[in-house]
Amino acid sequence: MRPFPALLLAAVLAACADPAPPPAAPVFAAAQTTPSPDPAVLAEAERLRADLAAEVPHAILPSPPDAAGWIARTKAAIAGSWLRLTRPELLVVIDRAPAVQTLMIVLAQPDGPRATGDWMVIGGSHVSTGQRGRRGYFITPTSVFMHSDAILDYRAEGTYNENHIRGLGERGMRVWDFGWQQAEKGWTATPETGEIRLLMHATDPDVLEPRIGRPASKGCVRIPAAMNVFLDRHGVLDADLERAARDDARVAAVLRPDRTPTPLAGNALVVIDSDEGATATTNAAEPATSEALPRVAQVC
Repeated sequence: MRPFPALLLAAVLAACADPAPPPAAPVFAAAQTTPSPDPAVLAEAERLRADLAAEVPHAILPSPPDAAGWIARTKAAIAGSWLRLTRPELLVVIDRAPAVQTLMIVLAQPDGPRATGDWMVIGGSHVSTGQRGRRGYFITPTSVFMHSDAILDYRAEGTYNENHIRGLGERGMRVWDFGWQQAEKGWTATPETGEIRLLMHATDPDVLEPRIGRPASKGCVRIPAAMNVFLDRHGVLDADLERAARDDARVAAVLRPDRTPTPLAGNALVVIDSDEGATATTNAAEPATSEALPRVAQVC
């Protein structure tokens, strides 16, 4: 019997062997995609930034690294709060750290598919928050505070007090009212808290506004008159009020007749302290809902 040629033998053995497994399917890593910016949202944000630069003298337009820091601290502050973002909306963020004393308008985005782009910082101004070391002066509390039609804002009367000070600014300046809040007493040797009416408002343009940029208030947030007008005219915190004003004349009376409300309006004031980190806002305030809260004419 003649032997098989080597090549023929190899072919027979290969035919009898188990078939080779199919090639493995390629494995693709899950893509981390950044949501595509919504052109309308981006255009409105850029419009607000341009208006801020034009309407607010000495407006603060942060560098990209500074803006990233503001965004990170704001995200940390709202993470444990009542605030649930369902659409792109503006937040007014206050850093009460003594060396910062700054307000920033931040465009926040919801997580997931509802996001229409990245978070952005529109810009801001210096402010004055609660001063430590003087009796009767409270430290502005850190938390996330709701602004809604449950508590009506009001406007300054422009009258002088016994010290010839217009504590809420010139007549017509907006006063944003965030209700009664617990705040640290700034004058006690051991930690104590008390109740304050948390307001955001302008101040005396001649005596007190030049001092904005350092802690000076009794617990409220003092803002420059130009920033007061900007927030008021553009309705930055008036999302709830604009809806309520359609059916409630009392709410409509609070809003400026010449306003141009932004579609990105929100309803939250966020107070942080960059000296203390994210832990400063773990006691996030529950939204105030009672419209029976009394109005107080305090100078803070």
